[in-house]
Amino acid sequence: MVKIRLARGGRTHRPVYTIVATNSRSARDGQFLEKLGQYDPKASNTLAFVNVEGIQAWIKKGAQVSDTVKSLLKNNNIKL
Repeated sequence: MVKIRLARGGRTHRPVYTIVATNSRSARDGQFLEKLGQYDPKASNTLAFVNVEGIQAWIKKGAQVSDTVKSLLKNNNIKL
């Protein structure tokens, strides 16, 4: 099953998360199918480079969106 979820990057005490489409059995920071955006919780513009068309395409193919990604998109007025 394909999931759209966050993968952690950055450094100690300064995380940067990437929104990715990945196999649900892959590790959190492991192999992914496609990069779909970026979330920086400490920046003024928290969501950047969000590929809404790509997210919608993966959902049409049957991908499940994680609760965290769903709430991030909703809080930033991005409709799926």
